[in-house]
Amino acid sequence: MTSSMEREDRLPSAEAGMQEMAPAPETIDEKQEKVRKYNILNPLARKGQTVLVGSSLMEFFPINELQQALDRSYCIYNRGIAGYVTTELQASLDACIFELEPSKIFINIGTNDISLPDYRLERLIENYDDILTRIARRLPDCRVYVMAYYPVNAEAEFPFVPRASMEEVFRHRTNEAIREANRAIEQLAAKHGYAYIDVNEGLTDAQGNLKAEYATDGIHMLPNGYAVVLNNLQKYL
Repeated sequence: MTSSMEREDRLPSAEAGMQEMAPAPETIDEKQEKVRKYNILNPLARKGQTVLVGSSLMEFFPINELQQALDRSYCIYNRGIAGYVTTELQASLDACIFELEPSKIFINIGTNDISLPDYRLERLIENYDDILTRIARRLPDCRVYVMAYYPVNAEAEFPFVPRASMEEVFRHRTNEAIREANRAIEQLAAKHGYAYIDVNEGLTDAQGNLKAEYATDGIHMLPNGYAVVLNNLQKYL
């Protein structure tokens, strides 16, 4: 009969073997893994529904939980991917949009482009223009809503987020740069005959910053911030 001590001696070896077989965390591309999961989910989804697409500001939108308080429920698929820039969405339009054949799309992509050290508004608009052109070609009857970028708050202190860790982001991602980009994407939406919607009412403080009580780090929002967005978004759903 095997003693408990013998069993304990063998356990670490088995665990070590499993650890050796598992891929190192840094080798896993989280963005590509999300695309892979979306590819698997999409055939199981209902066609002709509403899709949210974009970066973390969209992925972290808990719309399906928040909408439980609405008088009417909607079938909404969130295909946001944290960290996405416009070029990455260009490369994954099938998984994030086309495979779902939506009747409505809410899109918020480009704020991570603004955060890049080599950011140029012209390049952002060129990429965004290509995305909207391809949507129009593949989904001519789809209603597309180009969402305004949310404001940021580079002034408040946030628990568990060292200010120094955000300095590089806020060097480029300023409210002034966001307002400039919003004016440009509003014109771009009009060019394609799509609706540009600003759902930021109620999100900003007197200085035009994202209200600190709605923010986790000055950029990303807590559920109470998204509740304001959903309230402003309802009439478009």
